[in-house]
Amino acid sequence: MRDYLLTLCVAAAVTYLLTGPVRKFAIATGAMPEIRARDVHREPTPRLGGIAMFFGLCAGLLVADHLSNLNSVFELSNEPRALLSGAALIWLIGVLDDKFEIDALIKLGGQMIAAGVMVMQGLTILWLPIPGVGTVSLTQWQGTLLTVALVVVTINAVNFVDGLDGLAAGMVCIASAAFFLYAYRMWFGYGIEAAAPATLFASVLMGMCLGFLPHNMHPARIFMGDSGSMLIGLVLAASAISVTGQVDPDALKLFEGGTRQATHAALPVFIPLLLPLTIIAIPVADLLLAIVRRTWKGKSPFAADRGHLHHRLLEIGHSHSRAVLIMYFWSALIAFGIVLYSVHSASMWIVFAIVVLSFVGLVLLLLPRFTPRAPRWAESFVPPRYRRRPRPAAPAPATAAASAGSLADPADAAAVSPDEGRIPVPAGINGATAIGSRSRFADRRRAESLKG
Repeated sequence: MRDYLLTLCVAAAVTYLLTGPVRKFAIATGAMPEIRARDVHREPTPRLGGIAMFFGLCAGLLVADHLSNLNSVFELSNEPRALLSGAALIWLIGVLDDKFEIDALIKLGGQMIAAGVMVMQGLTILWLPIPGVGTVSLTQWQGTLLTVALVVVTINAVNFVDGLDGLAAGMVCIASAAFFLYAYRMWFGYGIEAAAPATLFASVLMGMCLGFLPHNMHPARIFMGDSGSMLIGLVLAASAISVTGQVDPDALKLFEGGTRQATHAALPVFIPLLLPLTIIAIPVADLLLAIVRRTWKGKSPFAADRGHLHHRLLEIGHSHSRAVLIMYFWSALIAFGIVLYSVHSASMWIVFAIVVLSFVGLVLLLLPRFTPRAPRWAESFVPPRYRRRPRPAAPAPATAAASAGSLADPADAAAVSPDEGRIPVPAGINGATAIGSRSRFADRRRAESLKG
């Protein structure tokens, strides 16, 4: 565990330290696209954050190769080199897309080629554990197609969810943490050396995301871009493929006794079939809904829009930060809930806790629809949004007559403004949603001074 933590810290430190210079490089090279209709940020923000994340991946794997307890992963398996080859290819495609906006079909082809490169070097699904049947070996073509499909779906699911500051990096970090716990249990608890590469990939992926998050939290100073989102999606898929299709279920010696007992005891083996999809359940659901929504409207499935889950959270009234935290909550609940159930499948307390937490998540999700109003005596202790609005005072007769007379003259009416005497507050600060109107200030530094 000490070596894995060291690898995580090295990947996080390298990613964190390189993100600042990469930001300056992105600004110098003009990798700051204009604001698009689907974007929620208000100012051009540099991309290419995936450059720092890629070097964090390389640093983590390099350090692991020189650690005595992890060096065997590189000696007994070719999976780390396969991951690095596929990651380099997908990262290069992402960098070109961040700079030149390449076509979506070209990116899809590059994703399939990167998955094929990993398959050619041994990172592929060899067999599947099926309940009631046992281990089913796959042919070369079956394993290749299944591996490529899983890689492409995971990459695009992570890419689709990358719409808010810190959302994709945080969700993938949560997913990799759950995967790390599961893979480490398979390796250390059952003594299965084939689970060691997946454990290493998950720890490095956590470090990459943790190192990038301080620069990417709202308001983000840099975006990871496709070079980062596709990269972390590929590493997450590689972890899933390694622990799902490379670990022989028969090595766990759970298929003993009657059929019912063997099936129940083998739940930790069957869970990996669903674990990759449950860990990215929210991004995959967003991906499927986007495809159905766009094709229903007669558009291309690759046409961008503002109908993603994080956009809907903003529309119903959540602030940017709260929308991200809600997505974090659901990702952690699904990922860690499945991992806990795979460990203690006979305990009903886990199911009960998941149901209770799901109810809490629904309440938090729908909270803007039912905004409570505090009583008069408690208004000074709650945020302004929970206070009752004061009733407008009736104007005095003299004031009303003067107002009526002034409004009769168009010139005087133009001189009177309802915002006169008020300080305009720019959109996007103090927890305001990003869907609101644009700021009235052209210079953001003036808006920052207002917050102070």
